[in-house]
Amino acid sequence: MILRFFATVVMIYALGFLAFAVALPRPTSNTPTDAVIVLTGGPGRIARGVEVVEKGLAKEMFVSGVDPEVKPQEFAAEFNVSPRLMQCCVTLGYLAVDTRSNAGEVAQWLEEHDFSSVRLVTTDWHMARAGSEFSEALPENLQVVKDAVRSQPELKTLFLEYNKLIAAAISQGLPG
Repeated sequence: MILRFFATVVMIYALGFLAFAVALPRPTSNTPTDAVIVLTGGPGRIARGVEVVEKGLAKEMFVSGVDPEVKPQEFAAEFNVSPRLMQCCVTLGYLAVDTRSNAGEVAQWLEEHDFSSVRLVTTDWHMARAGSEFSEALPENLQVVKDAVRSQPELKTLFLEYNKLIAAAISQGLPG
């Protein structure tokens, strides 16, 4: 009886991991939003956010989780962001250190703005957990468009992220 229980748990875990790894989200189409939220930490994320603003698909870009030592001019030079775009449309967030604090930092920034929609940009393997954390922190009436940056993650990365997703789901389910 106990062996069957553990075998069932392992099977559910393995099937969940397989579904997670095979069904990574894709980039979204040219859906316009009021703002684009970019989470630091992976290649292509900031470039995608800049592209969205330059194409006019969002008016503003908030980059969450920027190292406190990075100056706006350094950020602009590193990611080839024009001075005009930096001045009008890019806000750097320096408070977040992980995905949960990204959601809190973005929620704080959104309190100062009257947006009805945002585009969330992160890597494909990170989107499920980021989306989950953001759904907990952001207002329910805010439309969040998920725009995943394609990658070719290693099995180790997928395994770690899947376990983080499970841990986040468990912690969100606990009363707090």
